[in-house]
Amino acid sequence: MTELATMDFHPQPQAGEAKPWAFPAPERGTLGNGLTVLRCHRPGQQVVAVEVLLDAPLDAEPAGLDGVATIMARAFSEGTDKHSAEDFAAELERAGATLDAHADHPGVRLSLEVPASRLAKGLGLIADALRAPALADSEVERLVRNRLDEIPHELANPARRAAKELSKELFPADSRMSRPRQGTEETVAAIDSAAVRAFYKRHVRPATATVVVVGDLTGIDLDALLGDTLGAWTGSAAEPRPVPPVTADDTGRVVIVDRPGAVQTQLLIGRIGPDRHDRVWPAQVLGTYCLGGTLTSRLDRVLREEKGYTYGVRAFGQVLRSAPDGTGAAMLAISGSVDTPNTGPALQDLWTVLRTLAAEGLTDAERDVAVQNLVGVAPLKYETAAAVASTLADQVEQHLPDDFQATLYRQLAATGTVEATAAAVSAFPVDRLVTVLVGDAAQIRGPVEALGIGEVAVVAAE
Repeated sequence: MTELATMDFHPQPQAGEAKPWAFPAPERGTLGNGLTVLRCHRPGQQVVAVEVLLDAPLDAEPAGLDGVATIMARAFSEGTDKHSAEDFAAELERAGATLDAHADHPGVRLSLEVPASRLAKGLGLIADALRAPALADSEVERLVRNRLDEIPHELANPARRAAKELSKELFPADSRMSRPRQGTEETVAAIDSAAVRAFYKRHVRPATATVVVVGDLTGIDLDALLGDTLGAWTGSAAEPRPVPPVTADDTGRVVIVDRPGAVQTQLLIGRIGPDRHDRVWPAQVLGTYCLGGTLTSRLDRVLREEKGYTYGVRAFGQVLRSAPDGTGAAMLAISGSVDTPNTGPALQDLWTVLRTLAAEGLTDAERDVAVQNLVGVAPLKYETAAAVASTLADQVEQHLPDDFQATLYRQLAATGTVEATAAAVSAFPVDRLVTVLVGDAAQIRGPVEALGIGEVAVVAAE
């Protein structure tokens, strides 16, 4: 009889004990020049993330010069008093660093990532860019030309075109929020180096700025590094600046941006609602996620899985500008695309989902899955220093306490199904939604009008 060979198996690994996690808490300080500093030591994160926030909001742009903040932001990496544009790029590359900048409604933000071993070099470069940007005529002219070249491509993009139209519809014409963040062809063409230098001189100063530094700071004397770099940046004291309240008209209506022959219709349905200072925010986040935050959401289940109208529909809340006094606001929106013949049926089913939500509410199972997805995966979301730095910068920009994100996760876990339902219904009332459709008006206007979801207007695609 042949004996069977035996094998010894290694014991099956067992899961370790779960470690408690909370969003990292930063340490605060202030440099001698008035620059606010937030630092967060993250052991093992050898790529350090640095975010610099400047109090240069879009509503501070001079009349007729929409986009000047964007041009200034891009010009920060186009040379300084020490380096030409080419030399500055080469210095960044030698440091293994990347530098990005952008302008949005709350202000201008610069984002630097650099190896911890070369943090001194990286901080020196971003400090030079802030302290003495070249803002040379030739470079500004090139940036303006580049921006003008981008605009036609943005208008050709259905999602971007829908976003532009929704802002125009929602906000008053004299509100900066009603116009494209990066300017129009007319306003960008009017920007020159003198305008950029004037905007820089008026709004860029350390006293109204904040720097966030996140990464492995072991063996790094960050106080000394900041003092030698960003600490050498000087400027005038802070100047009070009135901030206009956010107002919007969410009367239910439909605007079709006509694109004859389009095989798909881009949908963007929105209104404004509470920002993160409002007590309803956690429930609103949870309810909106249940409605359209993932592949398992109600909107996707109906429009994608059951009907096959779309590859996906999303509901989301995006803070536009946040303020403790209640003058801030968030954009609450539903977006996606459907094939042209099914535009009417898709909208009808979408409204049915919203009405059913109001009548029957969310289920406990939907709420539980949303909490698991939002709270349970948070540690993975913040694996990188850049993710932590960006969230801390958001909190500063939105005038939130440093423990806001950590508190939010506890609030999400404690929010019940009834609260999430009420917040979602309040966020997306069926009779107070502005609907923008980018598609073939000849094919979709009739079916959309038959739905009775608001007066329908048609505008040219440009």
